Amino acid sequence: MAHPSQLGFQDAASPVMEELLHFHDHALMIVLLISTLVLYLLVAMVSTKLTNKYILDSQEIEIIWTILPAVILILIALPSLRILYLMDEISDPHLTIKAMGHQWYWSYEYTDYEDLGFDSYMIPTQDLTPGQFRLLEADHRMVIPVESPIRVLVSAEDVLHSWAVPALGVKMDAVPGRLNQTAFITSRPGVFYGQCSEICGANHSFMPIVVEAVPLEHFETWSSLMLEDA
Repeated sequence: MAHPSQLGFQDAASPVMEELLHFHDHALMIVLLISTLVLYLLVAMVSTKLTNKYILDSQEIEIIWTILPAVILILIALPSLRILYLMDEISDPHLTIKAMGHQWYWSYEYTDYEDLGFDSYMIPTQDLTPGQFRLLEADHRMVIPVESPIRVLVSAEDVLHSWAVPALGVKMDAVPGRLNQTAFITSRPGVFYGQCSEICGANHSFMPIVVEAVPLEHFETWSSLMLEDA
């Protein structure tokens, strides 16, 4: 998860997020090179007396600085489109979970099971135990099996919300009356934190998302216990 003074993204926990990190570094390197070139040109123009007529009027230079930006844009656009299609691809999910946004908590329904669903509320600060994170811990976590394609159906009961988990590279708006879907695969076990990233009212900052990825046998044990309690 994020920590104080962190400059970069969180460590990737899904293949899509790994691709997003690589694209971010790729785009940032291009921006760095462009910024360096522009800075050099500014310094050169201020400190150099330009008297060469071929520098003042050159068709070749104009052709280069017209074509070069187009090539740079293509180098950015192609990997960006590839990741967009990867993020939109949902093929044969092993588990489908419906996440409903409410003011101000999330409810989860495991649609592959007959009676497996629960509400997820933030744990108040005074009830936190040592090691738990303020404003991020929930009383019921969304438990999923690791290395399995998970489809999440996202909607809202009242106002706009947004289901976002940065480490998984997932962010999907929850719109009342509309069912949006997203998918992800967790590449390692762990607990991943997110929050509603849509300004949804007074308690907007108090509806955290906690996704716990566990091995398949542990997930089966957890789902059996939850069904027994229901």
